[in-house]
Amino acid sequence: MAFNEDTRVKIPAILHLTKLGYKYISLKESKWDPDTNIFTEIFSESLKRINGSQEDLDIKREFSKISLALENDDLGEEFYKLLTNTSGVKLIDFKDFSNNSFHICTELTYRNGEDEFRPDITVLINGLPLAFIEVKKPNNREGVLAERNRINVRFKNKKFKKFINITQLLIFTNNMEYDNESTEPIQGAFYATTSYNDTNFNYFREEDPSIFAISSEDNEETENFILKDNNLNSIKHSPEFLTNKNPNSPTNRLLTSMLSKERFQMLLQYGFAYVHNSTGIEKHIMRYPQFFATMAIERRLEDDENHGIIWHTQGSGKTALAYYNVNYLTDYYKKRGVVPRFYFIVDRLDLLQQAKRELVLLIENRIQAPK
Repeated sequence: MAFNEDTRVKIPAILHLTKLGYKYISLKESKWDPDTNIFTEIFSESLKRINGSQEDLDIKREFSKISLALENDDLGEEFYKLLTNTSGVKLIDFKDFSNNSFHICTELTYRNGEDEFRPDITVLINGLPLAFIEVKKPNNREGVLAERNRINVRFKNKKFKKFINITQLLIFTNNMEYDNESTEPIQGAFYATTSYNDTNFNYFREEDPSIFAISSEDNEETENFILKDNNLNSIKHSPEFLTNKNPNSPTNRLLTSMLSKERFQMLLQYGFAYVHNSTGIEKHIMRYPQFFATMAIERRLEDDENHGIIWHTQGSGKTALAYYNVNYLTDYYKKRGVVPRFYFIVDRLDLLQQAKRELVLLIENRIQAPK
């Protein structure tokens, strides 16, 4: 029996995502808007549920607003503001994240005219395609490099602008453990956010092993449906397929770390930053040390600690961590009826000016940069 990335990585990943609470949907039975890849029926039903008394006209108006925002040459910044808005019509219920709709599908075509590509797995929240996953079979160095190059070419193609602007998270994996000796990320499971230039792929090293306990047992009916929909019934009992369903595989570990509902909520709400500089606009995503440092700060606060130190080496993203933390902790204190004040303290004037430049680029109008 021939095995490829579908049987070795993609189908096991889809099954794992269903264990994380995502519902697999067949494209044969679904309706979506080809200009945005928004699943219109799921979108409408979800927005009515999380916003209460929304009429069809209100939903259509919101859809038009999204479609218009996705036309911007802003790497999705205007759409991201709509996505994370917690007043007015909400696209995502961040207050009760479980109230949202979670779906996955495979081989959804991203098309504009004659140009198209099909991510292996697309992740939807409330019908919005917010993430996609590309998989390659293990031990295929040239295939990995070729896929990375294809991704960069697609992101530079203006015809894919709407799809790039709506996508928040990209996961790329060949289901192998990281090669710590390699100078570039070509072996393992990596994550990134979108870019109009070359994409930066990041490692993710989990610091809370308890997260891996959230996966449920196999659902026979779901598995049979997914295999049938992908014409792969023949692999069901093969030893290799059974092995690759392991929740501790490199791919499945990263999916748990980043796409389990609590983690994905954290990333969507606090894990992205837009930077405007002389070369244009960049979208940044939290690196895993910044992510876990933010979580550690919250745990300290929950334990009534009022001081602590986060030690960072040079070039490790200290200023970005400050931005992410202030954004996160502002909401943390808001829930407790506290209006916080944050101070950025440095010991040299050149560091003050550097921090000011970086924070102004990151923060824009969200918080006060140092003076």
